[in-house]
Amino acid sequence: MFPFVFEWTWDAGRLIFMGLLYMVLGAISLGVLYAFVMTWLKLTGREKLYERLWLRFPFTLW
Repeated sequence: MFPFVFEWTWDAGRLIFMGLLYMVLGAISLGVLYAFVMTWLKLTGREKLYERLWLRFPFTLW
């Protein structure tokens, strides 16, 4: 099922599946990274930067 498996074949179904899998994993990773950064900013007392990123960053990704 994964490219490092010996019997891997590059067909359309697997390309679509792996592409969607990596897109979902990337979105989850970005969300977790955003949560860690915002938590770190809040805990370290950088309120001004926290407020700027809290309002702007999710909309710039959209």
